[in-house]
Amino acid sequence: MPAACESVLEDIEDIVSAEDLKPHDRHSVRKNVFPKVRKRNSQKNVQADDEPPSDSIIPGVQKIWIRTWGCSHNNSDGEYMAGQLAAYGYKITDDSAEADLWLLNSCTVKNPAEDHFRNSIKKAQEGKKKVVLAGCVPQAQPRQEYLKGLSIIGVQQIDRVVEVVEETIKGHSVRLLGQKKDNGKRLGGARLDLPKIRKNPLIEIISINTGCLNACTYCKTKHARGDLASYPIEELVDRAKQSFQEGVCEIWLTSEDTGAYGRDIGTDLPTLLWKLVEVIPEGAMLRLGMTNPPYILEHLEEMAKILNHPRVYAFLHIPVQSASDSVLMDMKREYCVADFKQVVDFLKEKVPGITIATDIICGFPGETEEDFQETMKLVELYRFPSLFINQFYPRPGTPAAKMPQVPAAVKKQRTKDLSQLFHSYNPYDHKVGEKQRVLVTEESFDSNYYVAHNPFYEQVLVPKDPLLMGKMVEVNIYEAGKHFMKGQPVSDARVHTASISRPLAKGEVSGLTEEFRRPAQNGTNWKAQPSAEIPGKTQLSSCMALQLPWQQGGGGLKILSVSLALLAVLVMFYYGGMKTEL
Repeated sequence: MPAACESVLEDIEDIVSAEDLKPHDRHSVRKNVFPKVRKRNSQKNVQADDEPPSDSIIPGVQKIWIRTWGCSHNNSDGEYMAGQLAAYGYKITDDSAEADLWLLNSCTVKNPAEDHFRNSIKKAQEGKKKVVLAGCVPQAQPRQEYLKGLSIIGVQQIDRVVEVVEETIKGHSVRLLGQKKDNGKRLGGARLDLPKIRKNPLIEIISINTGCLNACTYCKTKHARGDLASYPIEELVDRAKQSFQEGVCEIWLTSEDTGAYGRDIGTDLPTLLWKLVEVIPEGAMLRLGMTNPPYILEHLEEMAKILNHPRVYAFLHIPVQSASDSVLMDMKREYCVADFKQVVDFLKEKVPGITIATDIICGFPGETEEDFQETMKLVELYRFPSLFINQFYPRPGTPAAKMPQVPAAVKKQRTKDLSQLFHSYNPYDHKVGEKQRVLVTEESFDSNYYVAHNPFYEQVLVPKDPLLMGKMVEVNIYEAGKHFMKGQPVSDARVHTASISRPLAKGEVSGLTEEFRRPAQNGTNWKAQPSAEIPGKTQLSSCMALQLPWQQGGGGLKILSVSLALLAVLVMFYYGGMKTEL
């Protein structure tokens, strides 16, 4: 069989086309086929024939470099894909140059992120690397010209990444873009108990739902992630328990809109959170992800109680985007500025010290100078300690891209003005001299400090003492900057180990069952079985009945019997040492 397929396959099953001869049609053809058997003169030749052909590609032994852009949901997807590939036998490398294949996990929120993604594809092709694309860009627009001929793994198909990588390594172009469904109902995505390699072994990112209930006119992510689909509470609680058993001490809940969780399955976010806090060990913490104002309004009382829980960070990310009701209406945000203020004011009163983070888009189509000044006043009023400022970029295929645009120079100036306002105040100066309880979970970018967070998820830099990593410790705040504080551990303070078991080593695969660990520890990879056996040859079929341990019970390739029969015949002709004369 040829080493590469020229056509792009929408699924692996499409290796066999409707025009190909069926097995019973080949009966009449075979009587005109005359095999000539290769002579074997010695035992030496027999041994040589037992070796794989020199141009064979054995999947599962290559090095793979994974690059992820975007949100924590995307980062979680990247961790799951890395875990499955490593569990199967591939080596995950940090060196893009030594990698045989690049797995590029994209973000479609803003133009610059997609530009980086496109440039990485070009660089991979120039370096003769195999490429698999993932994330929201190819899911939302798989037919873009620069994606032509490349393999794509959809955002709900990440549990099949091994299959896509295998086929790509063998030269095929495969696209899996379908949705996960159960009896016609869309699911939250791939299973939560898949093998995973956490970027930080102390932090588990759990996607509680995918998609959202909104239809914001500027948003491209909706095209990729779709409508709301939530995971059941019991699956999320089980995932949290598993994470704590693997040494995790901090959990991040993430999605496109955590506030909308459960509306599609008859539950809600507070119900989930109360179940989760029951299983959080002493010293471990839970961080809640982004929620839009409309879906948190009806749960304010319960949310305030949860955010006051000692094992939940008093932190909430609530994007406002604009302080102009007319702009919010053009964005189709489904709330007004008064709604946002009601949420913030209530939580600030009921959860003393709470950190409210928000997002603002500068220069949305139709935004007037008066609209922008309203936004400036809102920032001046609340002095948000965490503010994500975004210059508007029209995303292809969105309604906002067709609206009359604000001149680029004006957008740039407004972005600059808002940034200057944000940097004009220091939110942490008044905290110098305080004693704070912090959880240490990571290393700073400059590698000079460890990074911890206090109960309000404010960043505190502490000395780089290995004994502090993964610990809850009390510190004296002696310095404050714009985005951080610095703390010195109190000399007589009790240091509490937050993890209930030893954390996994960096790069170690999470979530491996005993069923999988045994063969993995013995040096055996879980491999697909070839579709036919050819005496004297190692057959590497391009279409295998691959069944991974985490896919037992209905997953894996849905290989039709027609495909198996046809491929067996093709491989026999190619590898069996036969010469056909038609």
